[in-house]
Amino acid sequence: MPSPRPAAAALMLLLLAACAHAPERPAGPLRIVATTSTLASIARGAAGAGSEVRSLVPVGVSPEDFQPAPGDVAALRDADVLVENGAGLEGWLRAMVRNAGNPQLRIVVCADGLPVRDGNPHLWMDPEYARAYVAKIRDALAAADPPHADGYRASAKTYDGQLAALTARTRRKIATIPPARRTMIVFHNAFDYYARRFGLQIIGAIEPNPGSEPNPHHVAELIRLARLHRVPAVFAEHEYNDKLARMVAQSAGGLNVAFLYDDSLSTGAAARTYVALIDTDTDAIVNALK
Repeated sequence: MPSPRPAAAALMLLLLAACAHAPERPAGPLRIVATTSTLASIARGAAGAGSEVRSLVPVGVSPEDFQPAPGDVAALRDADVLVENGAGLEGWLRAMVRNAGNPQLRIVVCADGLPVRDGNPHLWMDPEYARAYVAKIRDALAAADPPHADGYRASAKTYDGQLAALTARTRRKIATIPPARRTMIVFHNAFDYYARRFGLQIIGAIEPNPGSEPNPHHVAELIRLARLHRVPAVFAEHEYNDKLARMVAQSAGGLNVAFLYDDSLSTGAAARTYVALIDTDTDAIVNALK
């Protein structure tokens, strides 16, 4: 049988060499990108000190209002792991991932496999579901960076303990509210999972559909329900205008108005981390309802 021509043989050698020496990721920490600042904080807790985590959506911006920039696509192109919530929260993300063209990107969809209720994506507001997020992120980091897998597992275990303590602490605080006063009107449906976990009743949301101002009939019904259930407070959110919340509170009998965090952390200490966010929200709820 005739031997392969020299050019063909050389090409075959190059292909074999390429397969034998597949490109490796650069040395240094995994480059982790999370969609929101809240998820970035949870990812940082799972990854441990020294981790490189950035958020696509800036602090103070709702994911519903986020407009990706070219630099955000570049961040995904260079990332090792992407942490997203899923359950419909990040409608802009799939196009970004396609445009980034990063075949090595490992994607963690935190809400997958969890009991999403009525299309509500805010599972992280229940610290017990946040613990499930941590486990998913831990496993993805260990798979992406096997030499440091034990470190990720240790960091995630420590952080999981902090979240378990957060659940217990939140439960104790909510228990100080008289049962008859554990009713709320919220700005939008971000607190359903939190309320279910800790025994609160949400009788309505000012903005049931994110980004859509409610019609007068909906506002009138909220005021009626607030009077009927003797709701002690109406809760606005730091990311949104509080005009409607104050109007409902005033029309329902001069109720308290308090502010909560959910989709975003804060630049100040009040909600600089996920744990601080839940603690700050809980304190605001307890103070407003008691």
